[in-house]
This record gives sequence, C-alpha cells and structure tokens, in this order.
Amino acid sequence: MQFDVRTLSPEMVIGHLVVDGRDEADARRQVEARGLFVSAIHPVRGGLRRSQGKALSLVLFSQELLALLKAGLGIVEALEALLEKESSPATRGVLERLLGGLREGQRFSTVLAEQPQLFPPLYVGIVRAAEGTSDLPRSLERYIDYQQRIDTVRSKIVSAAIYPCILLLVGGGVSMFLIGYVVPRFAEVYQGAGRNLPWLSQVMLSWGQFAGAHTGALLAGLVLALLAAITAVRRLMGNGGLVRLLGKLPGIGERVKIYELSRLYLTLGMLNEGGITIVQAIETVQGMVSANVKSGLQLAKGAVESGLPLSTAFEAHGLTTPISLRMLRVGERTGDLGPMLTQSAAFYDGEISRWIDRFTRTFEPLLMAGIGLIVGAIVVLLYMPIFDLAGEMS
Repeated sequence: MQFDVRTLSPEMVIGHLVVDGRDEADARRQVEARGLFVSAIHPVRGGLRRSQGKALSLVLFSQELLALLKAGLGIVEALEALLEKESSPATRGVLERLLGGLREGQRFSTVLAEQPQLFPPLYVGIVRAAEGTSDLPRSLERYIDYQQRIDTVRSKIVSAAIYPCILLLVGGGVSMFLIGYVVPRFAEVYQGAGRNLPWLSQVMLSWGQFAGAHTGALLAGLVLALLAAITAVRRLMGNGGLVRLLGKLPGIGERVKIYELSRLYLTLGMLNEGGITIVQAIETVQGMVSANVKSGLQLAKGAVESGLPLSTAFEAHGLTTPISLRMLRVGERTGDLGPMLTQSAAFYDGEISRWIDRFTRTFEPLLMAGIGLIVGAIVVLLYMPIFDLAGEMS
C-alpha cells in the first residue's frame, strides 16, 4: 500500500514523499535507505488500491528483465537497471521492494510472492521452478510466449465483438430516436387529421402518444435498466456466472468449453515444461479456471495422485476431447507431456479462431438485416396513412 511520508534530509530540509510499501515498516525502510529521516508517516487513503493493478505491466517487466539477463547481468543488477530508467513512482516502489528482499538474502520467488496483487501464483511458480534449474531466462521466455498466445486469442474475440456492438448501438440509437421522437410528432399530426389509420400504425402511434406524454419517466427507466444490466453482467463475470450462462447456449457452449480447455492445457504445459510436476501444476491453475472446470480438475488431481495416468483422469472427469485425449496419451508414452499439452492448446486455439471467423461472417449480415427490418418497419408504418391519402387523391 502507499504511505504519505514527511522526511528530513541531513541538511535539515523538510520534504514530502509518497512511498509504495508492504507495510509501514517497509515504507520507513525504503525512505531511510535514501539517506532521509522519517518525521511522520501515514497510509494514503483511497487512491492506492485502485492503482496497484496498474503499477506494473507483467509482460513488459518480464521482457525487459529477460533482455537484461540475456545480456549477462545478474538479477540484482538487472533490477537496478530497471529501477534507474523507471519514472513511475508506483513501479519504482515495486522494484525497490524486490531489490530490498534480494539484498536481504531472500530468493527471487519469495520476494515476488510477497506482492500477490502484481505477481500471480502462476508467475511465482515458474520462477520458483527456474530457481531449481538455474534457468530463469528460459522460464521467462515461456511465460512471455504463454501470455502472448492468450492475448492473441482474447484480442480475436474482442475484435470480433466490436463491430456487432457498434451495429447494435447505432441501430438501437436510430430505433430509439424514431420511436421516442419521430413517432410522437407523427402521432400529433395524425390525431388531428380525423382519419382511420391501419391497425399497426394506430398501435405504434398510440405508443408515440404515450412516449410523448411520459418522456422523462421513460428515459429514467431506460437509464435504470442499463445500469442494472451493467451491474448484472459485472456480477456474472465476477462469480463465473457468465461462463456458465454462455455454456448453456446451443452452439456456443461447446466453444466455451474448448476455450477453457485450451487455457488449461496451455498453462499446464508451460508449468510442466518449466520443471513443475503435473500435480503441482494442477494445484497452481485451480484458481484460474471456472467453477465447472475446477471441480473436475480437483477430482482429476486426486486420481493422478492415486496412480492413474493424466489422460485417464482427465477423460473420466470431462476435461478432454477425442483429439486432446489421443495427444495426451502420446505425450505420456513418449515422456513429452508438457509439449503435448502445449500442442493440444495450439490445436484448440486454431479451432477457436476458425469458429470466430465463421461466426462473424454469418452473424454480422444477419444483424444488419435485422436492424434494417426494424427501422424499415417503423418508417413504413409511419407513412402508411400518407400512402392511403395519396391513393384516395389519385
């Protein structure tokens, strides 16, 4: 957390610092390491917890650290170099804590684990395994490749969702404008004309009169509905309910399962290739998967501990497909289980990418056609009385 510190320099100059530390003692130690005396210290309220998650980009940190280690620097020298070029106070605080722990004789994985909000158990696990093999650069390369592959699939999904969302917003906005503004104006005109209107036109114009008389209440209801929808989506995303909901949709549920298996296999493969046993890898990833996969993974872990092969345990608890099952068995026979898990994830990623391309090519034209039909129907119903009048005049 962050601490507001009033300092006194050896030249008796009063200063002020904001220090990012584990606790008050850690913040005081960081200030005294700069040759300053602490006259007052108290935690900063409110601002830190919102900024902690952005204090450090893990992939960028790993890339920079990897480059320095490959250049021949030791881990302490590399962190000192990163600290010298860093200007962000939050990131400097993170690096200073890492350096402080290393200078006290702690292992790198231990000082990483002391900041779980920045360094997840997965990252700490691969670093701890690398300490046993003295091959930290290779483990960092595996993590960077792992994160980039996950980001690639995630970016495909986000990119595929952007255009339909824009269509929905524009189409919904045009429809709301027609129904909430144009229709009430037409309703006032037709109401004074004294003509019999077609039934559908009369229904829509009745709505227009209602909307014109209760505009404020309808807008307030729309805003409340949007806020409730956003809150519900956030809650579903937080407790895994969104994944369960998508998993029940026909045609999409199977793809959601494949996506989850892809992330599971990729993570297990990276950990196993880094020297972590498959049982320890399963324990590490349990906090990263959905509730459905987690329950099956726990049962599979118990089966593996009792002596069953991983492929048999995963098959018994619904964590395989026919393709991945065969690949796991090949990996068990050849002793290359980690690479085979990674290859299974790559196969799934390719299948997901192809399905996303097919889905977007089909869904986007259908969505455009649906929005066009709605807007066109509103316009036709508005002008039907005018068409009738023109027919009578001719």
